[in-house]
Amino acid sequence: MTEIVLPGGTKPASQGTLVEQARAVAEVAAAVRVALDFPRDESKAADRMTALCGRLSVAQRAFYEVPNRGAGMSIHIARELARIWGNVDYGVRELRRDDVEGVSEMQVWAWDQEQNVRTTRSFIQPHQRMKGGKRQALTDLGDIYLANQNTGARAVRECIFAMLPGWFVSEAEEILRGTLEHGEGQPIEERATAAVGAFGKLGITQKMLESRIGSVLTKWSPADVADLSRVYASITQDGIPAADFFPEQPVTIPAEITETGR
Repeated sequence: MTEIVLPGGTKPASQGTLVEQARAVAEVAAAVRVALDFPRDESKAADRMTALCGRLSVAQRAFYEVPNRGAGMSIHIARELARIWGNVDYGVRELRRDDVEGVSEMQVWAWDQEQNVRTTRSFIQPHQRMKGGKRQALTDLGDIYLANQNTGARAVRECIFAMLPGWFVSEAEEILRGTLEHGEGQPIEERATAAVGAFGKLGITQKMLESRIGSVLTKWSPADVADLSRVYASITQDGIPAADFFPEQPVTIPAEITETGR
């Protein structure tokens, strides 16, 4: 049997590769056809979005904050909004990994299959992480995978928000912020006490919370509790170190003690 070699010395794709390519093309065509046959109802999507964003448990996961690097709506709410909007495909794909150079080539996308609106991001992800203000090389396969997926999730978030209609995202954000401030009608005193209890499990004291807010517990406002909800989500869900939000305070030694110690 004579082996076929293409010009330039390259070999043709294997039978398995050709089958996979054909399957992928058919899958895309089928997804587009289904989206056209069952178009979204924007009014129903808006109603479902309003109901979803009115839930406190959802609003508490809807925002993130990273000190000195920004804040905004999280990947968690981006996925929920994409689900509600419907006929949407999004994801993260690792195109290439080079362990010698210590990098991965990544691609993320969000695609409205009904309107054929697609947003794509491609980037090079170094196999490194920041620790103590310095870069630290990653060699463990699990660490590399998690780093790629974490960065990919942030990029997917941006793709989803770029793909969704601006009015849909803006209305969702407004409702979510209102839900955080009003807490589904729960008294602010109860919400503040619950926040102290939740942070206490992370080793963060009431005094540290009051220092961040700038006032004692009994004077916290709904906006203050909403800010703490965002911080809590950033620590527990996004892996931001608590020390970034609650830096250690310098210890002040009273003057009389200093005088006595002389």
